[in-house]
This record gives sequence, C-alpha cells and structure tokens, in this order.
Amino acid sequence: MSNAPEQVNPWAKDESSYLDYLEHERHMFAWCLVTFGGIALPEAQSAALSFYAYEQSTDAHRGLVFHDEAWHWAMGRIIGERYWVARPDLERPSSAYRTESEAIFPSLAT
Repeated sequence: MSNAPEQVNPWAKDESSYLDYLEHERHMFAWCLVTFGGIALPEAQSAALSFYAYEQSTDAHRGLVFHDEAWHWAMGRIIGERYWVARPDLERPSSAYRTESEAIFPSLAT
C-alpha cells in the first residue's frame, strides 16, 4: 500500500475545459503541420484528429498528451525525434505559433 497521495486527473471532471483544450491542441497541431511541414490542410486536420483522439472522462490517462504542447508533437512528426538537436531554432514555439494560438483561442494561449 502506497503512502503517496492519490493524484487527480484535472481533465476527468471538467468536460467543457477538456473539449476546449482538445480543440485548441488539434488546431495548433494542424497549423504546425501546414505551416512548417507543408502538409495540405485536410491531411493536417485528419492527422490532428487522429493524434488528439477524444478520451473518455473515465480514462485514467485522459489528457496525458497535453503534458507537451502541440508544437512539440508536431515538430517531432515533421522533423523527427529530438528535433531540437537537429534544429535548435525550433526548440521553442515560434512567435507565429503564439500569435496563432492567441488569435484563435485567447483564453487558452500559453
């Protein structure tokens, strides 16, 4: 028996916030694929829906993918694992990424 406090998944109870954040990350992931990867928008949107699949509120790991923002996952897909080594200029999200995020989802911008 563990003495560690039980961790509560913040996405388990707030469906509205989860859906808003899911939409945000899908949009930003697709935006990166189009902007930096040259992928056509329909393909990028399909990839975003696949990568950020809806997870039930009872899923113990719901929202785990949110531990890194869409920038990270998209750059990994476009350039490959450890993209920041090959392209140190892409280690952090671009100003265009931040501008897009704030323009489309001002309440969720990081």
